[in-house]
Amino acid sequence: MKLSSTLLFAISAVTAKGFAPIATVPTSRTSSLKGTASPTVEKESFQRSLLAAQLANKKTNGKKAEDAPPVNIGWDSHKPVDKAPDSLVRPGDGPDGNYPMRARFEQMIREAQISITDAIEKIDGKAKFQEDSWIRANGGGGMSRVLKDGAVFEKAGVNLSVVYGSMPQEALQAATERGVDRAKGMAPGERVPFFACGLSCVMHPRNPHCPTMHFNYRYFETDGGVWWFGGGTDITPAYLNEDDMRHFHGTYKEVCDRHDPEFYPKFKAWADKYFVISHRNETRGLGGIFFDDLNDREPEKLFEFAKDAVNSVVPAYGPIIEAHKDDPFTEQQKQWQLMRRGRYVEFNLVYDRGTVFGLKTGGRIESILMSLPETARWEYDHHPEPGSPEADIMDAFKHAREWV
Repeated sequence: MKLSSTLLFAISAVTAKGFAPIATVPTSRTSSLKGTASPTVEKESFQRSLLAAQLANKKTNGKKAEDAPPVNIGWDSHKPVDKAPDSLVRPGDGPDGNYPMRARFEQMIREAQISITDAIEKIDGKAKFQEDSWIRANGGGGMSRVLKDGAVFEKAGVNLSVVYGSMPQEALQAATERGVDRAKGMAPGERVPFFACGLSCVMHPRNPHCPTMHFNYRYFETDGGVWWFGGGTDITPAYLNEDDMRHFHGTYKEVCDRHDPEFYPKFKAWADKYFVISHRNETRGLGGIFFDDLNDREPEKLFEFAKDAVNSVVPAYGPIIEAHKDDPFTEQQKQWQLMRRGRYVEFNLVYDRGTVFGLKTGGRIESILMSLPETARWEYDHHPEPGSPEADIMDAFKHAREWV
């Protein structure tokens, strides 16, 4: 999961009751899910939000915790609905910010959720995704699509969430790489108004030779026009196939290179650093790309990068599953896969930023923990046989490798 197991798991977490923005800045309301504002209008709106951020930063002195908006956050604050509305983004909700980008990002990940789940259903050939939708009275909601008991996948989920609310400062610190900086100038105990929108996914195949895959792409705003993009796609095999890793990493290197040649080496190294199970001194898997707090260029450019990355999930992952879904395997290999799933659980429950964020903000538990496998195993003091395939991939978990 990431900011949910991802951010989707996390951003399913928060809602605010009776929220009122601290400052009001006129913004364009001309966009919708079917037609967004022109780049010029959006850029002007974005510039106004930056001005609002500067003004808000000058007004932080003397704030008190009781000045924060009232909030009603909890695991039971989600209302199930038969069908989510056409848009979960509403113009008047949430902190001041770049409304057109919010609507565009939601539309983009809605389309990605449909295309990815359709592709996975075709690969599985048996099971179908079941959709679970919910809304919140004060804005936002989500859609979870979960597949289970498939021919290829034991469990797969693709979750979309849109959240308006306010969160405690410690949740902000858990949510982002620069969480401490985001809360500068705020009074102790003061809550942080925010908007978050994201799509998260974890897929656990049956065959030990088919790797688990995770992705999460998100857009985040806090009060006063502060915004950033985050996310990534990573892979967790139980057995090492170097051709598979070259394909997966090569696909995302091509994605990154289309937007900035510095992205892949930077985001690959970031994934290797982030997905570490520190108490075992090993990584959860074999990485991919990961980024957070990305706001170093125009939001339009980062939106296009996120769109390209999420739409490359199936080309990066699908051929690997197709190649190995019918591979023969032994019971010993299945047990090893279950032990590696145990490591997956350890990372997600102890270190994953999105899981921590979701639990700190009283989130929808089914969405937060959707990333966990249905079955896992912990064997006391297990060590692979030297020279075995299990020992080979353990070396890769302990020493990051370059694949392309």
